[in-house]
Amino acid sequence: MTVHYVGIGGIGVVRGPEDVLKTMALGSCVAIMLLDPVRRIVGMDHVALPDSSIDPAQARERPGHFADTGLPALLAEMGKAGFVGDGRSLIVKLAGGAAVIEAGASFDIGRRNVLAIKKLLWARRMGAVAEDIGGNISRTVEVSVSEGRVHIHSPGRGSWEI
Repeated sequence: MTVHYVGIGGIGVVRGPEDVLKTMALGSCVAIMLLDPVRRIVGMDHVALPDSSIDPAQARERPGHFADTGLPALLAEMGKAGFVGDGRSLIVKLAGGAAVIEAGASFDIGRRNVLAIKKLLWARRMGAVAEDIGGNISRTVEVSVSEGRVHIHSPGRGSWEI
């Protein structure tokens, strides 16, 4: 098994049968996971913020940092790995989007990230088949090419799958 780590604002795509994508410490950030069950390609974006208009320079350097630039960049990277299509044949899963600072805070980045990502997915006629979002917990997420399952772990809460 080869684990490929996806950092904050990072995008990862793998297709080897022993490959695993993993991201850690998802608080208000959201992991978008795309699985191509036909070609056995898995992609992940660790989205930190909903809208790139606050920092266009960063969006050009690290499009995965923002929801609005990250999803198109993730789909493009999956295309480089062999995915063909508009995304509607992909299995979509989401994790993260917690309110880790203060529940109900005016910024509520976690909720804003989730809403931005869902709007982008809906505009492409895509939707998540599974999600583990919200709450006030940090999550570590990994998805393997061979299993196609998303494993989530949170300190003090244990592990589960979506």
